[in-house]
Amino acid sequence: MHFVAICLDKPNSLDLRLANRAAHLDYLRAHAKTIKTCGPLLADDNETMIGSMLVLDVPDRTAADQVLAEDPYKKANLFSKVEVRPWRWVIGTPI
Repeated sequence: MHFVAICLDKPNSLDLRLANRAAHLDYLRAHAKTIKTCGPLLADDNETMIGSMLVLDVPDRTAADQVLAEDPYKKANLFSKVEVRPWRWVIGTPI
């Protein structure tokens, strides 16, 4: 089952994001079978990172929450809001 996670950074937290970015990227690579695609959300300047979007392939919502809870960004308390929703693939190449 797929889930999409939209994670919004706390205001003025770019330094916290950058300080944890290497560990976050290592975590994503280590969980590539579960985290199917992901990337930063950007501000209107198309450069400043202000959040994250992840598509997870997991059995259920509990498993999605567990994957997200172990992310170094989550552990660093970077996010002001995390929204997780079931997601159905419709168009494009399946991940």
